[in-house]
Amino acid sequence: MAAKDRDRFSTATRIRLIGEQTAARVYRSQTKRQARRSRLTGRAALLALVVCSLVVALAYPMRQYVSQRAEIADLQQEQDKARERVEQLRDMKARWQDDAYAEQEIRRRLHYVMPGETGYIVIDPDQAGTSRTDHGAADRPWYSNVWDGVDKADAADR
Repeated sequence: MAAKDRDRFSTATRIRLIGEQTAARVYRSQTKRQARRSRLTGRAALLALVVCSLVVALAYPMRQYVSQRAEIADLQQEQDKARERVEQLRDMKARWQDDAYAEQEIRRRLHYVMPGETGYIVIDPDQAGTSRTDHGAADRPWYSNVWDGVDKADAADR
């Protein structure tokens, strides 16, 4: 027994036992950490899955919301433009209800003259020369003259 006791209390034996105990403790703590990590990893994976599910579930409604807001803004702009146009038309209607303005516009647009006045139209020489290059308006059929008038009116609108 003396050898056993001596062996039991020897420095080498004690150091070996302390080393084994320390290794066991380290191994146990690593195992606990790994278990904790695996639990946190599982929780993180579940949280990531929930967040991804929410993103996927809310992506389409958010896209719809944003596009509808843009459409509403566009419609409000159109409505504002329409209101401005209505105001312009009301102003024009009020002007046309004034007899002096109506008379002035009729004279200017339709070349009307009052009884006793002499009406005349000044022809631009540059314009007159170009219209007579195609043998004059009298030499062509009437529908060609009408169609040329439509083309000129369309070009004036642009």
